[in-house]
Amino acid sequence: MGKILISVIVVFIITSIIAVLVGFISTYFTNLVEAEDGEKIRTSLEEVTEEKEEEEELSIADRTVSLLTVNDFSKLLSKDNIVALLIFSLMFGFATNMAGEKAKIVKDFLESANEIVQNIVKIIMYYAPIGLGCYFASLVGSYGASIAVGYLKTFIIYTIVAILFYIIMYTIYSYIAGGAKGVKAFWKNVLPSTITSLATCSSAACIPVNVECTKKMGVPEDIAETTIPLGTSFHKDGSIIGSVFKIMFLVCLFGTTFTTAGDIIGVLGVALLANLLVTAVPIGGGTISEMLIITMMGYPVAALPILTIIATIIDAPATMLNVTGDTVSSMLVARVVDGKDWMKEKE
Repeated sequence: MGKILISVIVVFIITSIIAVLVGFISTYFTNLVEAEDGEKIRTSLEEVTEEKEEEEELSIADRTVSLLTVNDFSKLLSKDNIVALLIFSLMFGFATNMAGEKAKIVKDFLESANEIVQNIVKIIMYYAPIGLGCYFASLVGSYGASIAVGYLKTFIIYTIVAILFYIIMYTIYSYIAGGAKGVKAFWKNVLPSTITSLATCSSAACIPVNVECTKKMGVPEDIAETTIPLGTSFHKDGSIIGSVFKIMFLVCLFGTTFTTAGDIIGVLGVALLANLLVTAVPIGGGTISEMLIITMMGYPVAALPILTIIATIIDAPATMLNVTGDTVSSMLVARVVDGKDWMKEKE
């Protein structure tokens, strides 16, 4: 198990770095949004106050501190501090677990509250498509047609990149994992996972079918049932590329420039970090990661709706890469753990 987990981590790191580089190269030489009325958009999004000006002067380290902490407990309940709230929630969960039986009343209360919140979300989601459509219409009405063209350009470029990544990179990965037999096994069995991911837009919903497809490719059961669930939370090629697209959309919108290699590395680092905060659910699973992007890059929180629309329009192809990326990663892990003849041994 230790060898499998170490191999999973190494494969996830390498393939994630490749994905973020592909995303950056795909967007660096393209203006995702031609903001002819960019000044109007920036004026609408930014509140020009002294406080904001001071915030823009903060270094990356200072922004990181402000992202992870608050100086007043009540500020945890603000949408501006979602990541700090997430960290507090984790600490609260660990502390509750450490309390053992004494925390049973609190656990029961939280479980009950969670069920209520889940039902509230279920009710809201019935009307979410209407609300999202109105949100999109409002953005276009407020900021002009150029932002709508930007969304269309982003969707087209991302879809092309996703298809090419799906065909080219996953063929290369499967060849590295098992040679010609690996390529044949991958493309013969990956279709159910692909269709399910496009239909559900949820990596979590694809776990059962993805594990089954991976086993049919010859991946041992212990590796498949370890890599796929872990990949659903920590390995998302599509979301990583999507995070780069979101960042570069804001870069074009606000006219940000990269002056040093450190700036580029910073963008890639933020994209990788944001990927860890994307949850495996349909539309809305990336809100926390989008807040992190906005905070770390120094953009106004009012830009969140812009990223939400981007996340929505690229959700299907992004989920496809997230799911099938875990599939081919399982093959790579099998290659590392069981050696180059792992497919022959399976036969």
